[in-house]
Amino acid sequence: MILTKRILFVVALAAIPLALTSCLGTDSTGVTLATVETTTFSSSLGVDLMASTRTTNGVYVRDVVVGPGAVVTAGQAINIRYSGYLSDGTLFDSNTNAALPLAVTVGATNLIRGFGEGLPGMHIGGTRQLLIPPALAYGANDYNGIPGNSVLVFNVQAVSVQ
Repeated sequence: MILTKRILFVVALAAIPLALTSCLGTDSTGVTLATVETTTFSSSLGVDLMASTRTTNGVYVRDVVVGPGAVVTAGQAINIRYSGYLSDGTLFDSNTNAALPLAVTVGATNLIRGFGEGLPGMHIGGTRQLLIPPALAYGANDYNGIPGNSVLVFNVQAVSVQ
């Protein structure tokens, strides 16, 4: 009986570093990833973390404008306009001036995971700000001019249902 308790104690102690590592957010290479909560955002982005809601996996969402239309659901095909920023306010992508909005399927694998988690629940015609941690974006790796380990800020307008 005492041996069993000692084994359980040793197993529990061994699990502590693993549990702490997973709380910090590491990628598959063991790099500790940035979090939304510890990121400093440019004031030009209008980030209000206290007014935002955190999803289960760490995306922060805030409806800047609640739209009059239907609620967006996972798996739904919608049209969006968006602007994507680094936390320092640098614009890295936008389709706000494109002739047509971008057609997306909410939660599709061709989108970064943070989009799939941040869009459901918004209303068509509304604008939502998404704060996406690197674990749900591009991780520790640079991607098309986005530095690795970047928290991303997206302002997304749900234009219409397809």
